[in-house]
Amino acid sequence: MRTYYVFQSGATPGLRGFADEPRENILPAEYGPWVLAQQIEPDEEWTLDVSRAVVAAGIIENGYYLDGPLKEAAPRPVIESHRVEGTAVYDSNNNQIGTIKRLIIEKVSGRVLYVDVTFGGFLGMGVRHHTIPWGMLTYDRELEGYRTGITEDQLRAAPVFETEHRSWLDRRREREMQDYWQGFP
Repeated sequence: MRTYYVFQSGATPGLRGFADEPRENILPAEYGPWVLAQQIEPDEEWTLDVSRAVVAAGIIENGYYLDGPLKEAAPRPVIESHRVEGTAVYDSNNNQIGTIKRLIIEKVSGRVLYVDVTFGGFLGMGVRHHTIPWGMLTYDRELEGYRTGITEDQLRAAPVFETEHRSWLDRRREREMQDYWQGFP
């Protein structure tokens, strides 16, 4: 775990910048001046309305993470997990084969490794959860969803992620999932 520094933008109300160093010059100057508003120690409870994992992923990717209204797109855009959850997944023929339920993030690196994709069911009954490696999805702006070369049949045959509201993340099940997806492009 690391210490996080939360800065407020002086130019854009509601915009916060996160960094793992107490220097405001890490953050984009066009949204400054930046004022240090909070320091969060590794053992301190995270009470902010943005996920610590999302902030960590942004910092790893960009060196900082921005949360709030932006005048324009960030130079290396990131997305918050709640905007990915609920997004449709389409096959190569534009048929919806599922919906992203949640992201599965590696604790140490903060990288998204897999997505839990749901399909089937009615009114919450009979919904099935399967995993897809994050790298097998690409965002399609026209569809406003994620596209994959995976077919619905291949998704149905994938290892189950969740049953009876209990998810698994043990090494044996993860290896089973890796072995299944290894042969796919």
